[in-house]
Amino acid sequence: MPLPVIFRRAVGRDLAGAYRWYEERRRGLGEQFLFAVDAAFDQVEQFPELFEIRYGQVRMAPIPRFPYAVFYRVDPRRIVVLTVLHTSDDPSKWPQSSR
Repeated sequence: MPLPVIFRRAVGRDLAGAYRWYEERRRGLGEQFLFAVDAAFDQVEQFPELFEIRYGQVRMAPIPRFPYAVFYRVDPRRIVVLTVLHTSDDPSKWPQSSR
């Protein structure tokens, strides 16, 4: 049985900003981005230890076709999605394991 997935508030804000940016570039591209993010969330839920640990206990799951990644932590009873960020963002913005 998969662990429950919990999303931090920042995830919605991050996705909304990226969605708007892609939609402004080409109508429908924001929807494609969200579809790819949803597929990444599914992979994280099904195979939480598939992706490498990047910082402390924070793992990074790349989003296919887009330069974004899901940052998450696997706790004993749940998966905590910390944020979704552009991979070229300043690494100081990337989540640390203590968050």
